[in-house]
Amino acid sequence: MSSDTNANKKDLPSYRVSKLRHGTVIDHLDAGAGLQALALLRIPKNTVCAVGMNFESGKHGRKDIIKIEGMELSPQEINKIVLFGPHATLSIIRDYELVEKINVEVPDRIVGVVTCPNPSCITNHEPVTTRFDVMSAEPMRVRCHYCERAMSRDELVV
Repeated sequence: MSSDTNANKKDLPSYRVSKLRHGTVIDHLDAGAGLQALALLRIPKNTVCAVGMNFESGKHGRKDIIKIEGMELSPQEINKIVLFGPHATLSIIRDYELVEKINVEVPDRIVGVVTCPNPSCITNHEPVTTRFDVMSAEPMRVRCHYCERAMSRDELVV
């Protein structure tokens, strides 16, 4: 390698986060959505977690990444991730080894995950579980089952 190439490598940013011994890596979240996804997952207070935002992605331009130590996501938690990355992948790590890789799938309906922003919607006044029909995965567009309001992911209340 020439000294010019080495000099150029020194100018590139370097990101280091320690390997997980046991836990979950959520990759390919939409850029800027990592903190919202983390809030929605309600990770226990003492859990070690790393969030990387706006990393370059060969497939999607930019992406966010979350690493959660000591926790494997339930199927219900995995379904929540789809709101923040229809192309997200989850890697389950045990003893520093990848044991399972899951590609999230956009469901036809999202139930009980987020709240409708329409103040007149019955879900904001009665003990009713929220339901949203997915109109499109990319960009994410949903319609409230009750008030029929169509909205983007950014309008939903986490």
